[in-house]
Amino acid sequence: MKARQVSKENGVVKFEIEFSKEEFAEALNKAYLDNRNKFTIDGFRKGKAPRKVIESHYGSDIFWDEALNALLETGYYDAVKEMGIEVIAQPKLEAPEIKKDEPVVIKGSVEVFPEIEVKKYKGLEIEKLETKIGSKEVNEELERVQKSQARMETVEGRKTKSGDTLVFDFEGSVDGELFEGGAAENYELKLGSGQFIPGFEEQLEDRESGDTFDVNVTFPEEYQAEELAGKDAVFKCTIHEIKEEILPEINDELASDVSEFETLEEYKKDIKKKLQEKAKDTDESIMKDRALQALYSSNEVESPAAMVQTELENMIYDMNQNLAAQGIGMQQYMEWLGQTPEELMEQSRPEAEKRIKTRILLKNIIRQEGLSVEDSEVEELMKEFGAQYGMDIEQVKTMSGPDTENYFKEDALTKKAIELIFENAKLKAAKAKKEDKEEDK
Repeated sequence: MKARQVSKENGVVKFEIEFSKEEFAEALNKAYLDNRNKFTIDGFRKGKAPRKVIESHYGSDIFWDEALNALLETGYYDAVKEMGIEVIAQPKLEAPEIKKDEPVVIKGSVEVFPEIEVKKYKGLEIEKLETKIGSKEVNEELERVQKSQARMETVEGRKTKSGDTLVFDFEGSVDGELFEGGAAENYELKLGSGQFIPGFEEQLEDRESGDTFDVNVTFPEEYQAEELAGKDAVFKCTIHEIKEEILPEINDELASDVSEFETLEEYKKDIKKKLQEKAKDTDESIMKDRALQALYSSNEVESPAAMVQTELENMIYDMNQNLAAQGIGMQQYMEWLGQTPEELMEQSRPEAEKRIKTRILLKNIIRQEGLSVEDSEVEELMKEFGAQYGMDIEQVKTMSGPDTENYFKEDALTKKAIELIFENAKLKAAKAKKEDKEEDK
């Protein structure tokens, strides 16, 4: 098989793919062997008629389409690789002129990834972010750590209050009839958590361990179980145990328990350092996103319809997968939104166009700047990905077949392009805030 790019104009490449007479003959014979059982010829058992006999009855071209499709199934993608083009749509192929004992030449055209000259990607203006971590943020983190070390203790001699965790039984009924999922024993509930429907938890307050009582509530009109929505219900409840959260003191002992530091002051300095590093990374990430937005807004680019359509289909597929992970079907989701699939597709179109435009800009910046990545950089990305999902690098490499490494290479190049845009951006001073954060001395 040989491939040749004939021309490239307005994002369309015209090409020729040539299969040798031997390749075509082999494909014809395979087409005959795969399909001979479909023909019934007088004087021959089904599937036993010679190829020449079948061709004499049905025409010499009876197996041509099958043979050509088989050759193109792999040959087209080999040709694309040989020509070094990135296609964005299905090709348009012309019917070839087939002559006996001659190569078969297939002519075609295909849309390719747009090659443009990006002019505005250096010197983009974005607001500089420089978050400062002060005592407020450090104290909030200390309180989070404090809560993570809390222990639960059974309390006696007082009534329940918001924040307590109760161990209790409940049995719900509507119109005197029990309903599915409305009962449990030794259930743990933190009062004030909002875990139960409105009005339920409040009626568990100001009770004592051992109390048995009724809780009267009304299910919300939009309740997920339609048979209960809007209905009055009675829950018979019995409290077995009242627990309260005991927080440790924020002191040197807590610091030594949760870190390698012996004193609270050392621990607080470390917290501040780590929070500042995290804030810096977050600021940079936000500024890079803004740089991409500025790139998008500063350059006019046509988004090919084929690319937009593919992106739309990918977006809907991802949405479907995310909903499925939550146990929600796409049809159900559509009903909640009050939309048709076509309306959702059109609603998503501007975002799809933005993604495609940004991708076109970044890939052309990569080309213009001659950016490249080392194999070691690609492997590092694959290792990071594998670490997130418990996979070694060999498993990652085979995850999506032979294109896996190219995917990570593209990712690495894209990150370099974004870094280049950010490094060359003009950072404007942020507007002063009314109240500066208090910082530790």
